[in-house]
Amino acid sequence: MPGLHWLKSSFSDAGGNNCIEVAALEGEDVAIRESESPERIVTTDRATLRALVLGLKSSKVGFG
Repeated sequence: MPGLHWLKSSFSDAGGNNCIEVAALEGEDVAIRESESPERIVTTDRATLRALVLGLKSSKVGFG
């Protein structure tokens, strides 16, 4: 998906290879990729991505 404007979290480290990046597509869809493997791109709609983020934020499960 060339030509997309990828956004990453300001919490990403200086190296920039340990975060999730998001790009807007046409309509309500978004593209998501991990900066460490930018060739792997997943697409979904904004409502689903929002539900995922809110679920992760409210989760008591730790990561890492």
